[in-house]
This record gives sequence, C-alpha cells and structure tokens, in this order.
Amino acid sequence: MSRFPKLTETFILRELLAVEAAGVDVDVYPLVRHSEPFVHPEAAPLVRRARYLPFLSIAIVRSNLAVLRRRPGVWFGALWALVRGNWGSANLLVGGLGIFPKVVHAARLMEADGVDHVHCHFATHPALAGFLVHRLSGIPFSFTAHGSDIHVDRHMLPEKVAEAAVVMPISEFNRGVILDECGPAAAPKLVVVHCGVDTGVLRPRPARPPGPFTVVCVGTLHEVKGQRHLVEACRLLAEQGVDVRCHLVGSGPDEADLRRQVAEGGLDDRVVLEGNRTTDEVAALLQRADVLAAPSVPTREGKREGIPVVLMEAMSSAVPVVASDLSGIPELVEDGRSGLLVPPGDAPGLARALRRLGEDPALATRLGRAGRARVEAEFDVHRSARRLVELFGGGPAAPDGAAEAS
Repeated sequence: MSRFPKLTETFILRELLAVEAAGVDVDVYPLVRHSEPFVHPEAAPLVRRARYLPFLSIAIVRSNLAVLRRRPGVWFGALWALVRGNWGSANLLVGGLGIFPKVVHAARLMEADGVDHVHCHFATHPALAGFLVHRLSGIPFSFTAHGSDIHVDRHMLPEKVAEAAVVMPISEFNRGVILDECGPAAAPKLVVVHCGVDTGVLRPRPARPPGPFTVVCVGTLHEVKGQRHLVEACRLLAEQGVDVRCHLVGSGPDEADLRRQVAEGGLDDRVVLEGNRTTDEVAALLQRADVLAAPSVPTREGKREGIPVVLMEAMSSAVPVVASDLSGIPELVEDGRSGLLVPPGDAPGLARALRRLGEDPALATRLGRAGRARVEAEFDVHRSARRLVELFGGGPAAPDGAAEAS
C-alpha cells in the first residue's frame, strides 16, 4: 500500500487482519511510512513488523548493483516499462522513479523470504510496485482497484492488468471502468471482491433514546466526500424547524471552508467538526446516530468514491443511511430497500431524504435492518478475505470475471 498505518484506510487494516485470521502469513511493505496523531490500536502489531524501507540506503544500492550485475536486462527492462507506461503522467512517473530502487530491494527480500504472492491496494503506485516485483522476481501479484486510483489517471493500467495474476475491483462499476480502458480481453482477470467490515463486531445497536435528529458523516474533509452539501442540507432542515445535529468526523483540506460555511449558516450549535476519531469512537457515534450520510460527489479533477466503507459500518450497525447515487454505491445501498439514494450535489434532495427518515421511524428501522442483512450477505470482511486467499492461491475465479458475492 502507499502509506501505513493510515487512519482513513481502515479497510486495508481489517483486510490484513482477516487474511491473517484465515491462516495466511502476511508481510507488510508500505511504500511510505505514514505518521499521524491517531493510530488504530489493532494496527500496532503490524506497524512493529512492517518492512519500512527508505528511498535510498547502502542495502538498497547493493541490491540494485547485484541485480544489474547478474540480470542487467531484467533491471533495465523493468525501469523502461515504468518510464514508457507512465510517460505523460508527472505524478505516476516521478513517484515511480522515486520508489524504483527500494522496490528492487523489496523484491530481493521477498525472494529470500519465500513470499508466494504480492497483493497491492490501489491501482497507482502500489500496483506499479507489484508489477515491478513481478518483473524482477517472478512472484505473482494482484491488486485491488478502489476509486480515484482508476478514475483520474489510468496510465499503465493495461500493462498492470495484463501482468497481474488477478485484479480485484471493489465494484461492478469499477470493473466496467477497467474493461473500458483495457478491453474485453481483460475480463477473465477481473473478479469483484468487495471491501468489508466485521459484522461480528459491528452489531445492531439498541433503540436510541429520544433526542435531536442526529446525523453522522465520516470521511476526509475533502471535496470528493461532499460535506459542504450536507452542511447546506442541515441549514435547510434547521430553516424548516427540524432540530438537527450533525457530526462531521475527519480532517482534511476543506476544514477551514467547512467551518466558515457552518458559521455563515448560523449552524455553530448544530454542526460539530469532530476531527479524527478511532474506530471505537466512530462506533460510539453511530450508536447515537439517527442516520449516516455519505454525500459523495465527483470532483473537478474526476476523483470519485468507490464504495465508502463507512456506509458498510453504519449498515452493519443497523443505522439507516443516505448516500449519493454514484459509482459503486448503488451496489451496496439499494434505494428504498437498504437505504436512500440522492443525486450527487443535491443539497435540497439530501435534506428531503434526511427529513423523511426523521419523520418516519418505521421506515428508518426497516431500512436499518435491511442494511444489516445486505452487509452480512455481501460485505463481511471475513467472507471477502476467504475469497482473496482463494485468489492468491490460484483458486477458481468467477466465470468470465463475474462479481463474487463476498
């Protein structure tokens, strides 16, 4: 993965733990050591043994010289594939050149340790690292394609797909994006494997005591998450006399703008920016929530969500959800059956959907229960992990790359 541990990428942490629980020995090779004030307690053991490599060291230089001396064609071939495939993308090319020396070293470490398979989260630099390890060592690799990693910049995606043992888009929507880019020949390699949550831990909450109508939204404070539309929806609800309270969990580049919007809308006593919170703290907020909102929007640069994992967390807790009708979200949230969907960026529509749940407790309860059943059936992390382990070992994929309910 690009960075580890990263608070907003709990889905990777959960998957690692679930794959280990399925009996696989896992080594972690982050491309960058991530540092932030909050770290999930469950990540601590993995952090202690993760293979954090610098961009350059004596050991890395020695590894590159050893490969150059023994297999110069392989070293230059891998480097040329990197340059050729990412030419025209400054981000992918510069980042790829930056990680190349350490990936050469990582490939030698993996060979020495007897690694059987390399799996990468995100189709950008992590999948490039897997591609390079495969070129340098012959170890098979796979990658999970989430959201903006395939929606914004698809340089070298066809080459990565062609050499991967299997590719796991997290939704049918993403599978379609990859097919459009890589052509129908890629279909047999594409197996939809959903991200998931631990439904045994995230259990349906008890009945909420009476109180203000409480909305929770969890995610990086960034345009793609659409929080400004939720703040506007809360302003509209307050204008209509609804006693609404909204908790925005997360941090990010839009924090100052959101605080300004809250103040200008007279919502200081209604909208709270909670900052970053641990998994347990988010779970506690969900226990007190009437609804979880995920108002995602596509950005000007083309970024868009895959399927926000927080929707799975809320639905596993039987909290009703309101989300944008975008990307792979409808594959999780079936409008009117397991949640409510609204057009992206439609603040009045979002306000109407929220008010509908606030005024119809029976509907909220029914959608919450249906959401729980939906996650149990198709978005449980242990089911997904078992499918991953099967695919890592070269087990049978779904016919023609069809979606796997896992």
